Formats: sequence, structure tokens, C-alpha cells
Amino acid sequence: MTLPHGPEDPALPDPATVDPAVLATLLARHGWVRRGGPAARYGRWTPPDGEPGTSLLVPTADGFDDAVELLTDAVTALSRSHTPSARSILLALVVPGDELSWRRELPGPADAAPWDDVERLQRAARSMLAAGAKAGRTTAAYFGARLDGLAGDFLDDVLLVEQGVVEQGAALTAYTPAPEGRTAVTTLVRALEALRDAVDYRRVSGGPEAFENAVRSGVSRELVQSVEDLVRGATAARLTVAWSPAAGTPGGFGDRRIDLDFSPGDLPALAEAADLLERIEPAVDVTVVGVVVRLKRADPAGPGSVRLRVLGGAEVRELKVRLPDPDYRLAAEAHLTGVPVRVSGRLERRDGFRRLTRPQGLELCGWAEGDRERLLKGLQEGGGGS
Repeated sequence: MTLPHGPEDPALPDPATVDPAVLATLLARHGWVRRGGPAARYGRWTPPDGEPGTSLLVPTADGFDDAVELLTDAVTALSRSHTPSARSILLALVVPGDELSWRRELPGPADAAPWDDVERLQRAARSMLAAGAKAGRTTAAYFGARLDGLAGDFLDDVLLVEQGVVEQGAALTAYTPAPEGRTAVTTLVRALEALRDAVDYRRVSGGPEAFENAVRSGVSRELVQSVEDLVRGATAARLTVAWSPAAGTPGGFGDRRIDLDFSPGDLPALAEAADLLERIEPAVDVTVVGVVVRLKRADPAGPGSVRLRVLGGAEVRELKVRLPDPDYRLAAEAHLTGVPVRVSGRLERRDGFRRLTRPQGLELCGWAEGDRERLLKGLQEGGGGS
């Protein structure tokens, strides 16, 4: 889900559920200044831009009698503040999770960033998050359509907030669920760090082998292309990650700040990496069960193409299969009677692992428990199968 820049924000957080320690962490993260001694029961926070009349009195714990009242005043003050970070702090309280912030710096005047550049930033961010979600399940040099459902489910739980055109560029923030979505985010961070190292190695040494080695860390063609999209047309691009104060820092990351930078100078190496990673991903032998949702052939007695909505055997939603006449007729029968089929073949990387070649052993099979309900749900979400 995407929240545009503007007034269409989620409802304010319930002050009774706000953890003062989390609020204090968010305020400090965004540059607010705390007044008062470290042992004080309350802290007076003022915004970094010195906005007159804005200050928050935040208790150091939620056990004080007036804690909820003070937190109510703090939430209200944030909602009325014109300080840019106030909106981000409220969003982090409403949608607790890890915070990923992208920024593209653009050439030209500070106010010259076109709005289509904001769309590019959003597209790159979504692709990057999807690549992280897929790599969090399994590593691959090139995923294609594989695990699209998993990535889509993850993105459904992410709140994307457009910061719009900012000084000298465009910015976007994503709030990902924590700890539920941690695997995708930690995998993404490690993969981007590995990609940064591989690009540097390629630019210095002239050897591309580091890209192949980086696959073990979660680097994929999809991730590389998302970084290409992020950088192209910009003078610089950065991803900053701040871990959820409520969930804490994940293991292995310590207290280090996570800033990942890429630049147009990286584009030649990134383009080479994308091509290499697609080429090295092998075809996969599979046996799939699916429902025939479309048939097409030019000659009534010749071979034809069918489309299967996959129920099992491959981590893709649909497959195209070209069948000889006898198998095509059997597939047509399955389509008319509403019965699934089973078929073996090779899932080829070309066309994004959406095509099954060398089909053999096509046969009708029964419905497994729950398959019919999943199919109906998938058809509703996908708008049908034709």
C-alpha cells in the first residue's frame, strides 16, 4: 500500500498504546533535542528546526500516573507540528516496524525534480523489497516470476510513504512489519552490502566473479535491476535503514548505521551483473499440477498452446505449455470438465520461468484438499484466467 505525500495519513496512534521509550527513540532518530537530565522522570523534546511553540513532554516510562495524558498531548502536538519529521514519527508509531528510506539526488535546481522521478523511485523501491522477500525464502541468480506470490504478500503488508519532491531530489519511506517481515529486510540489507562490495571489486579488478559469489548473500538479477532503476538519471542514490525501536536491532547488525550508496558510475557494472546473473541461472526440472485456464491453436489437428494456473510443483502462478495434438485434446477435456492436470517438463529461465518446455506425461488428476478454494481466490485476485 502506498500513502501519497499529503493529508491522507492513517489515524493517529492511540496514546495508551504508545511506548514512551519507542517515542523517545524516534524523536532522537529524527534529530529532536532532549532537555533535562538523564535521571529525570520526564524529558522535554524540541524539534531540530526550532519550530516556535513546539515541545513535547515525554515520560521516561509508562508507569507514571500522568503518562497517558502526557503522551496524548505529545501525539496531538506532533499532529499539529509543521516540522517535516513529525509526520514520519507519527507514521512509525501507527505502523510499528523497520523504516527504510530511499533518496535520489538529481541534477539541476532543488525544486526541479519531476514527478515522474517520484514514480521511478517508488517502482525501484517496490522491486527492491520484492527481491529481498524472494531472497529471504531462497537464493537464486534470477527469479523471474518465481515467488511472485510471496513477494506480493509481503508488499501488501508494507506501508510506502511518498515524501515527494524534496531538496535536490525525491524521497520515499517504507515501513515494513517487524519482527514478521524481518527476514526480507535483513536479507535485503545483506544482499545490497554484498552487491556494493561486488560492484567495487568489479570496478577495481575487472573481474565479474564477485557477482556470482554474491548470490549466496541474496543478490539476484531483480535486485541488481532495482538498483539500476534507482540510480539511472540521478547524481546519487541512498538507502538508509532504521530498525524498529519496539522490535530491537536484529542479530548480527549491532549498533552500526546502515547507509547504502550507489551512483551512476556503478551502472556499467550493474548492467553486466544483471546479464551474468540471468545467464547462469539454470532451467529446472519440475512436475506441476495445474488447471487449464486458456487454450489456443491455429490448426484443429495440430499442436497448440495452453496456459496453466499452477496449483503445485513450481513457485509460479501461471505457466505456458506447448502441447502436441493428443495432449492438447486431453488438456481441452480437462478444461471443459474442470479437472486439474499433471505434467512434467523443464521450467526455462527465458520468459521469466513462465514457460514449461519438453512436456511429457500429461494426465488428468483429482483435486487436492484446499486446491479448489485457492484457485478461486487466485482467479478473483488476478481478474480471471483468460
